[in-house]
Amino acid sequence: MPLQKKIKSGDFVVLGEFEPPKGVDFAPFLKNANQVKGRVDALVVPEMGNAVLKASSLGGCAMLQEAGVETVFQVCCRDRNRLALQADLLSASALGIRNVVVTAGEDIRFGDHPQARAVNDLDVIGLLETLQKLQGGKDLAGIELKGSPTYFMGSTIDTSTPGGLLEIELDSLKKKIDLGVEYIITNPVFDTRRFQQFVKRVDTTQVAIIPTVLLLKSAGMARYIDRNIKGTSIPSEIITGIQKAPDKVQECIAIAARITAQLKEMGMAGVLISTVGWEDRLPQILDEAKLS
Repeated sequence: MPLQKKIKSGDFVVLGEFEPPKGVDFAPFLKNANQVKGRVDALVVPEMGNAVLKASSLGGCAMLQEAGVETVFQVCCRDRNRLALQADLLSASALGIRNVVVTAGEDIRFGDHPQARAVNDLDVIGLLETLQKLQGGKDLAGIELKGSPTYFMGSTIDTSTPGGLLEIELDSLKKKIDLGVEYIITNPVFDTRRFQQFVKRVDTTQVAIIPTVLLLKSAGMARYIDRNIKGTSIPSEIITGIQKAPDKVQECIAIAARITAQLKEMGMAGVLISTVGWEDRLPQILDEAKLS
């Protein structure tokens, strides 16, 4: 069932996040995708996540679509001007890539090319307005297109933003919904009780909330996130559990599966499971979470 239809039906959706390669060897990327084909509803391909150079999201999506795997094309404001963004969006539609998630992109200074210049010609709201106009048959210059694209539009939200900044995020969410966004992918969730407080502030009849489940790789990674990622809190029992586990990798997989199951029980529209380079572990997470 196509992703859009499944979300609208109210069924729990499972997305995977697959990073394209830093290079041209897509063999492992496609091998890992084939291992979860039929078990996930779509694969999200990040656009140079953390501002680290990799093959493009559009390229990765095209590879996966050709292999029969539905994809979500991540469109990032950071790297391209409005001409290039529109060109990529039109190409995506022509290639049969309909699912689009719009993001701002992480700060380029923290990536592997800090000397690069961020573009940000359009912000997230501007890019969503662009999607609307393209679907209406015209480009941003008002010139008619030869054939109009159709998109299933999504975006992101940071649920860990502290204090008054969360109000800004929620106001932005309302604007996104008005512009046609039908699903929102959140930042990684580790504390489901805290996340539930956020969910209470959102009208889930208007937009599907898809929280991210991040596969931790070690207790050190968990501690780093807990101490350094502003607003993100990892319960101490998770860190202690990894430290004490005889098989630390298996414990990390079990944690991701447990959070996934909890989010499903909460009635979320679905989850995005991010394995950050451990895509070959995704089948184990699905097994542990009892997801087909």
